[in-house]
Amino acid sequence: MAQTLISALQWWSRETPDHVALRVADTAVTFAELDRWTARVAAWLRDDGVQPGDRVGTIAGTSLAHCALLIGSVRAGAIASPLSPRLSARETIEFCEDTAPRWVLTDADQAGKHEGLNAIGCRTATLAPIAALRDGGGPAFTADAAPDDAVVIIATSGSTARPKGVVYTHRSMLAYAQEFAIEEPFIGSSARILALPPLSTSGGFVQLMEFMVLGATARFESGFDAERALKLLQDERINAFQGVPLFFERIAACEGFAAADLSELKFTSVGGAPVSRALLDIWQQKGCLLRQIYGQTEAGGAISIMSKQDAAQHPEKAGRGGMFTELRVVDPEGRSLPPNELGQILIRGPSVMKEYWNNPEATAKTLIDGWLHTGDLGRIDENGNLSFVDRMKDIIISGGLNISAAEVERVVAGFDGVFEVAVIGAADAKFGETPLAIIHSTLPLQIEQIVAHCNRNLADYKVPRYIVVEAEPLPRLPTGKIAKPALRARFAALLPNLPRVR
Repeated sequence: MAQTLISALQWWSRETPDHVALRVADTAVTFAELDRWTARVAAWLRDDGVQPGDRVGTIAGTSLAHCALLIGSVRAGAIASPLSPRLSARETIEFCEDTAPRWVLTDADQAGKHEGLNAIGCRTATLAPIAALRDGGGPAFTADAAPDDAVVIIATSGSTARPKGVVYTHRSMLAYAQEFAIEEPFIGSSARILALPPLSTSGGFVQLMEFMVLGATARFESGFDAERALKLLQDERINAFQGVPLFFERIAACEGFAAADLSELKFTSVGGAPVSRALLDIWQQKGCLLRQIYGQTEAGGAISIMSKQDAAQHPEKAGRGGMFTELRVVDPEGRSLPPNELGQILIRGPSVMKEYWNNPEATAKTLIDGWLHTGDLGRIDENGNLSFVDRMKDIIISGGLNISAAEVERVVAGFDGVFEVAVIGAADAKFGETPLAIIHSTLPLQIEQIVAHCNRNLADYKVPRYIVVEAEPLPRLPTGKIAKPALRARFAALLPNLPRVR
């Protein structure tokens, strides 16, 4: 059995050297080519003085060179530290001050950040020298590595606070891939995966390594375009696809969706936001069962998925956890709760993060006696199936009553014509906080009808007192999640001028 991510790559390079490992745009690389390329990248880093445990940062979009650099960094014994190109210069500097990467390599259009990075001691370059190593000769190198060595620092999404660096190891990432392979046996060398998350996110980096370990072909895309995604699903006979509901909604809205042949698509999972019954039904008509997943960056990715037998009846539930993963729901004192009681979700398993980088205090608060305290609220039913309710930090406390923003969002999203919605807490002199719904739609929605719809489906105190409809899509984080911090900051300033709708 492979003990490191790189030993898995080497195994596939020997066993299936000509099998395509990665596709990006119109280019592809086989397992043998990827093995040789990443060994040259590792040698390039070593010859420049990169030592085991050093950090190698990247600020780049999705490309084969970026993939090779991330894998090559791990091969050199370094710790990859991919950052989103969408981060501002200030955000980038702040994170790199914490991780102190020896190198930061970027796309050419990110070179404007080099000066600031140089000022804090980081060496910088574009990805050009990495791309040049693909077909050239040169030395090869693979550092000695142990299963518990760190391989990557992933920045949390920052959906509720300043990003922290989540550390994965060889062991945790191999365990994640092994658990997935047990649950979905067909996902191996015959699998063809469409991967849409950026490589700087847990979803992107984990899929890069996971499907390399499993010997599959992974098609990565630089950004999301619904029409192109639909074309790839059909033309490349993709048989596994994971994403946030937004991806599935926009693909289903494509003109060619009804006629598209998606008969090869055996595995579809969705997470990161609630799944509507309407969305589930649309994809079921194409023979694709959307199965709800639950996970988070700190857990190593998606650690629970609803069974095929029950997913259609319970789209709101996310399964019982993998073979090696335990789930609990606890009260504020840490006591396990009976079925269907609301509490904090705890996770224990081999794919859970090692630590927060350079943040022992946050690590100690989050990892307690081997259990990851997720900060998420949920329920486990009598069959052991988990339902995610909301982030604890997304609970709106109005007049002493707790309101789940996610619950209100599900109801508002069910109103015809609502494209997407975010609910946040707005300051209120009487109640402390009150729900504010921000809706994206280009249709002429009637606010009073939305309020009436909410009144029919929610307790009165949960009905938004402020509703804003905007023609522009809601801002999103690189993970695809709605950027609620940006919305909170913007509407805190606008609130005094907003009319109350009830």
